[in-house]
Amino acid sequence: MAEVNAYMQDQDVKDFTRDIQQHHLGPLWEAIPAIMNKTPQPHAQAYLWKDELLKKKLWEAAEIFTPDRGGERRAIYFQNPGLTYRQPWGWASTTQTLYAAVQLLLPGEVAPSHRHSQNALRFITEGEGAYTIVEGERIFMQEGDFLITPKNLWHGHGHTGSEPMIWMDALDIPTIYSLGGTFFEPHPDKLETPKRPDNFSELRYSGGMVRPISDRYSSVAPLANYKWQRTVDAINGLLKFEPDPYDGYAVEYINPSNGNTANPTMASWMQKLPKGFHTKAHRHTHSSIYHVRQGSGYTVINGVRFDWKKGDYFVIPNWAWHEHVADEDSYLFSVNDLPIMERFDLEQGQVLDTNAGKQEVKSEFKPVLV
Repeated sequence: MAEVNAYMQDQDVKDFTRDIQQHHLGPLWEAIPAIMNKTPQPHAQAYLWKDELLKKKLWEAAEIFTPDRGGERRAIYFQNPGLTYRQPWGWASTTQTLYAAVQLLLPGEVAPSHRHSQNALRFITEGEGAYTIVEGERIFMQEGDFLITPKNLWHGHGHTGSEPMIWMDALDIPTIYSLGGTFFEPHPDKLETPKRPDNFSELRYSGGMVRPISDRYSSVAPLANYKWQRTVDAINGLLKFEPDPYDGYAVEYINPSNGNTANPTMASWMQKLPKGFHTKAHRHTHSSIYHVRQGSGYTVINGVRFDWKKGDYFVIPNWAWHEHVADEDSYLFSVNDLPIMERFDLEQGQVLDTNAGKQEVKSEFKPVLV
């Protein structure tokens, strides 16, 4: 490689490179070291956003911005510091494939219905009284609920209650944007009119994951809302067994009509880490965005310690060593791009086989505080 680099510094090579570039041609001999990495070299960085900062900024946004001012959503997204506005793939990117944000809806407000070619999901973090309406079904949301809106479905939000509501949004915006497949359409009636009974799909699945026989054929969103208590019940059923050494007690939200991930391009998990539990370190091709639903602890990412507590968010880039430690019983919600990596047959994983599977902590992340 050193001989190749030296060769590239020869004046005749540099002159020829400049010559072809003026014709919008490129020298592969210069590009290979940058684009053909032996292992993934993500541009995204590990980062953590504190709950206090997010709440402060959401309430400041509420003073100056309402959904009916034309922006449609009062949402503040997580801009990864390694993916900047100057990079065509980096705008509004939390990882290189996924976008995530926090959204605030106040009593009496409406976020207009629209549809788009991106898949979306919501995890409700605080408040009550708001609903999302998806394809004519009003779905009332509660803390801890997980909701999906696969691509091209009409969806909007309204608030008939008395308490503000905050939730996490996640979409595959960077992926669809980079593939050139973005479509967006506003609803002609501003907010879609209900066509089904409220919480229709949830009522159909009153038996949990025992599905109605009409759903034995695959459909895109047979269950729109996955209730918090049922998620807890599912995890509690695992507590009689040994936890996974890398993820603790973890369950995945799935589409009950086909067993696939609840959203086609994004996998979503809920993990319980018992007090004192220390996972072993591993890394994988897919990236993950975490929300701390409950508890406190820390995660070591590539040797850097990230302390977290309830309400915080943090991101683990692809191919980054990571391990979790719970200071108290903790629940972590996460969304990842595993389905995308699997679709392209790119998913790989590796476990740390030194130091009992634990990383050496070399530094601590200092978050931005209020």
